Amino acid sequence: MKEQTLELIRQQVTENPVVIYMKGTPQFPMCGFSSRAAQALASTGLPFAVVNIFDDENIYNYLPFYEDWPTFPQIYIGGELIGGCDITLELYESGELKELMKKAIDAAAQ
Repeated sequence: MKEQTLELIRQQVTENPVVIYMKGTPQFPMCGFSSRAAQALASTGLPFAVVNIFDDENIYNYLPFYEDWPTFPQIYIGGELIGGCDITLELYESGELKELMKKAIDAAAQ
């Protein structure tokens, strides 16, 4: 099951220019860190995919092995892990988050 789940995660990360793996959803977050990271992404005005890790026990269990990142949320932009809440907020405050997201979205559209 681990390999199948890691393949599913790989597909989600590569098929979505921006994806957040979080506890809950942006509308109903179940963790303060997930809430703040999702708010930062939403504040860019750009689209992003959301995976509620509580909806799939396998993703909850195996996502930490995908990029060796043990905590949630995890934010991927352009197929790359950018990090969790703190890094996402820093990127948002510097204006880099929107730039990274736009670049990934534009690249995926081509």
